[in-house]
Amino acid sequence: MTDFSDMLSKAKAMQEKMKEAQDQIKKIEVQGMSGGNLVKVTLTGDYELKKIEITEPAKKESQEIINDLIIAAYNNAKENLKKKSAEELSKITGGLNLPLDFKMPF
Repeated sequence: MTDFSDMLSKAKAMQEKMKEAQDQIKKIEVQGMSGGNLVKVTLTGDYELKKIEITEPAKKESQEIINDLIIAAYNNAKENLKKKSAEELSKITGGLNLPLDFKMPF
């Protein structure tokens, strides 16, 4: 039974590492940009929109274009966050390709 106990303790250690990774990822902030840096957005690790920066030249555009620039900047930030999250998760799990919301069955 020591094999099972060893496996269980390793699984619990992995669960703790995953929780640590999730906590670390929540602290991340990334930026996304669009329109040649006309619009920048900042997202936190849990996808909370923290800041939107619209440059003066962008403010001269129509509302529809500004909306499109904000959406594009958000999508860019989201992609950057996915990459950064994957990097952080890989550091914790030693390269195992586990999903961020991975839960142990116990």
